[in-house]
Amino acid sequence: MRIVLGVAGGIAAYKACHVVRELRERGHTVRVVPTRAALEFVGAATWEALSGQPVATDVFTRVDEVEHVRIGQDAELVVIAPATADLLARLRAGIADDLLTATVLTTTAPVVAAPAMHTEMWQNPATVDNVSTLRSRGMHVIDPASGRLTGADSGPGRLPEPGDIVAAALAIHAESTSVKESTAVEGASGEESGTPLAGRSVLVTAGGTREPLDPVRFLGNRSSGKQGAALAAAAARSGARVRLIAANVAAEVIAELPGTVTVEHVETTAELQAAAEAAQPDSDVVIMCAAVSDYRPAEVAAHKMKKEGDAGLRLELVQNPDILAGLVRTRAPGQLIVGFAAETGSPDAGIEQLARAKLLRKGCDLLVLNDVSAGQAFGTESNSVILYARSGDTVTEVARASGTKAEVSQKVISGLVSVLDR
Repeated sequence: MRIVLGVAGGIAAYKACHVVRELRERGHTVRVVPTRAALEFVGAATWEALSGQPVATDVFTRVDEVEHVRIGQDAELVVIAPATADLLARLRAGIADDLLTATVLTTTAPVVAAPAMHTEMWQNPATVDNVSTLRSRGMHVIDPASGRLTGADSGPGRLPEPGDIVAAALAIHAESTSVKESTAVEGASGEESGTPLAGRSVLVTAGGTREPLDPVRFLGNRSSGKQGAALAAAAARSGARVRLIAANVAAEVIAELPGTVTVEHVETTAELQAAAEAAQPDSDVVIMCAAVSDYRPAEVAAHKMKKEGDAGLRLELVQNPDILAGLVRTRAPGQLIVGFAAETGSPDAGIEQLARAKLLRKGCDLLVLNDVSAGQAFGTESNSVILYARSGDTVTEVARASGTKAEVSQKVISGLVSVLDR
């Protein structure tokens, strides 16, 4: 694929070097088009060495080849990382005073912008209005991450990690291509939306619940919450208002979320249930990705339990409520509920058979199957899933996805959107 990488003048420009490398390693041709200010941070020689393509910033270079038009016409995807507040404002106004802005004006390919700026600039009403306008015109503006910024301050405005930018951009291109092909087949017409979940409210649960045994110990599981957090980020990039209920998710995972995601922290299954039930009425979509403890101790010791010689320890466990089934029973008409199945298989059934049975038993609309045997999925950076949909007593496979958890999340969100559209 022929990809244009636009780079604006911000300190995060150095991260774009990794975006070039990752795109080229995936076999794509990358033409870097920096702004004049961007070359103050990373020089033209670096971009040319990494991309293997010439670099120019103004519309007067190679005038005989009309590059300010040709580059945009030839592009199959345009990615801008970082996109500064200044560049977003110029794009909103339709200004074409350099090669990058001219390229964006001439291209008909999907344009994905990854903003990076200080929190105050990102939250300024002017920037908020510019982003809203660009999205309404079809540009895909992904939300920045939250974390350490240039100085000592931190907050939303950090450029997402290069791998996340690449995953999001390629997923958007794939979805755009699919929409165009579907439109051509059906003979339909209509404006493509860069925010398929715009106006929707999405509730996501992530992590693993912990059930206390005493003030020191707990019963838990191996879930890191990375997949749930990636789903929350993907839903936010798709335009949704996202609330994440995080069960014991590490701070560094939360820090990478877009600043628009609202996070509520819980520990136990009871706390997760209460938070989910409180948020359900205001949610169009519920994604139950958290790994919920099936059992809890019948009694919690007030003091740390001591070893008694060589004697073992017997625990009485009681079953926790089935949160997913409860949400299905109380959902409002039209609400879409997505469950997760972390399976290892059993002597009597394979993981796919167990997942299909769980989807029918729980009564949710979609179910994501995770194979967690042999240390897979939990705590890793990658995942492999199968997405199933239920219609009455019929279960059908919607999609399969493998890759980073960001890539898997984009595929799951795309499958979810297709079901919503139907």
